[in-house]
Amino acid sequence: MSSVSPAPRLSINQFLDLQEVADCLIADGVIPPDHVGRLRTLLERRRNDIHPLVQIASLEIPKFSGGNEVLTLEVLTQWLSERTGLPIYRIDPMSVKVEDVTRLVSQAYARERRILPVEVFADRVIIATSEPMNLHWRSDLGQILRRDIEVVLANPQDVVRYQKEFYGVSRSVRRATDLKMRADADKILNFEQLLELGRSSNLSADDQHVVFIVDWLLQYAFDQRASDIHLEPRRDLSNVRFRIDGSLHTVHQLPTPVMGAVTARIKILGRMDVAEKRRPQDGRLKTRSPNGREIELRLSTMPTAFGEKCVMRIFDPDIVNLSYTELGFSDKELATWTHFVDRPHGIVLVTGPTGSGKTTTLYATLKHLARPEINVCTIEDPIEMVAPEFNQMQVQRSIDVDFAQGVRTLLRQDPDIIMIGEIRDLDTAHMAVQASLTGHLVLSTLHTNTAAAAITRLLDLGVPHYLISGTLVGVVAQRLVRTLCAKCKRPGPVNEKGWQRLTQQWKLNPPTKSMEPVGCEACRDTGYRGRTAIYEMLTCDDDVNALIEAETDLTALQTAAVRNGMRPLAFSAARKIATGMTTVDEVLRVVPPPVRVRKAT
Repeated sequence: MSSVSPAPRLSINQFLDLQEVADCLIADGVIPPDHVGRLRTLLERRRNDIHPLVQIASLEIPKFSGGNEVLTLEVLTQWLSERTGLPIYRIDPMSVKVEDVTRLVSQAYARERRILPVEVFADRVIIATSEPMNLHWRSDLGQILRRDIEVVLANPQDVVRYQKEFYGVSRSVRRATDLKMRADADKILNFEQLLELGRSSNLSADDQHVVFIVDWLLQYAFDQRASDIHLEPRRDLSNVRFRIDGSLHTVHQLPTPVMGAVTARIKILGRMDVAEKRRPQDGRLKTRSPNGREIELRLSTMPTAFGEKCVMRIFDPDIVNLSYTELGFSDKELATWTHFVDRPHGIVLVTGPTGSGKTTTLYATLKHLARPEINVCTIEDPIEMVAPEFNQMQVQRSIDVDFAQGVRTLLRQDPDIIMIGEIRDLDTAHMAVQASLTGHLVLSTLHTNTAAAAITRLLDLGVPHYLISGTLVGVVAQRLVRTLCAKCKRPGPVNEKGWQRLTQQWKLNPPTKSMEPVGCEACRDTGYRGRTAIYEMLTCDDDVNALIEAETDLTALQTAAVRNGMRPLAFSAARKIATGMTTVDEVLRVVPPPVRVRKAT
């Protein structure tokens, strides 16, 4: 009588064993038969200090279902969840209250049991684990905490990583608080300007806790794709907020004395006056991440009721290398933009509110235009990204070097292309016009809502209408809208009411299909990941120039521009809604109300 081998199982009350996990994967058909040999080889050189799923994921075995996908750690964690019945929990560090979760159990206890508290409530605690078969600690911990324990399964690498980060930050904050680092911040004087992220590993040294907090804060911001870091002092607990894809998120809270010490260290790294806390200051900081990538930050501080508020604007050097396609231009928009900037002389303006991507567009364009035979010069306030292809000059009002004076200087430097950071006053506008009239291509920005409004803005500044019509080549108005997450977006109904509001003047037909946000780990459950630009391009042709007078009618100007081919922001947005890149609701969040156009065609 033949006996049937029992189905492989995972042992209860012990850590996962690589042999058992491998047998279960094979039995469940997760591992393709032709790759079982690779798994057997792994068993011969197993490492007990590395989680079994991490070791198996390192083999990059193709999924049994075929295709180009492999058995990633996420896929294996999903399999383990289905086999053990524990729900998967994706740890979002921005939603975890670090002080609350690290106060429940010690780091040694969490490390020994491979667990991490992630959410704390009045009657229960959610604890993530990477060892779903070893839960003997659950009842004991529940009695100690006097709360129900809800166990969830998490990616083993996330558990290890966030154990180190959460407990490290919590320890540093407690030590900084105990030592009253606010009073001692002035003693921290000798740090390198280039901050080597990931090098401050000695967390137990008392003189390293503020260093570690700043180190962690910057690396955390880079990981989360933040564009700005806000350090906001309050009476007791101060806020740390990140701007991600245009929206601010509170990510952590620090005791106000610790926030003061953190701000002091950042000011030192940015070569700012630490002793001066009554006046606003500006500075710069360059950091290098553990992978060797250098990122520049622009620093700004200002006094508030509870201390100095510090904002760090993060400039990714990769955006200088963006192609026109990556900027979000359609084929027609690209042709128009190329027509603007390939001219030997004239003024090209990019308009939009703060944070609409104007600087990114200009830097990418200058990078495209810069050639060995071309002299590209810029005057900026401040220099936002240092690029070796340009000759960059910074406004310094303390010595009477403003935009207008900067352009005068650049005109004596034999330039071919001049980029002016912003036209703010009549002197700067006049110098831009003079540079254009003397045979230079001038690129600059204005803060207006529409492309046509840039012309009336120049008139308001005092530029004669005949000089505007004689030098202005074109104006581009732009906005940034969040793009739907490629991993989780799904087909959904069109917001017809919102569509009509967006396109009410143009009577565009709504798309037959649309996509809607869902939310997943990749997008931090927002449904959106990344941003793209939408454009409105006004070409200053003869018809438009004929309308530029001392008392120009903005509506008539807009009407003429549309009649001659300009497509307002709503058109660019509608195209990206129809292709599933974004949504009607997201566009309505950033696009201004349309200007009434007479008899638009």
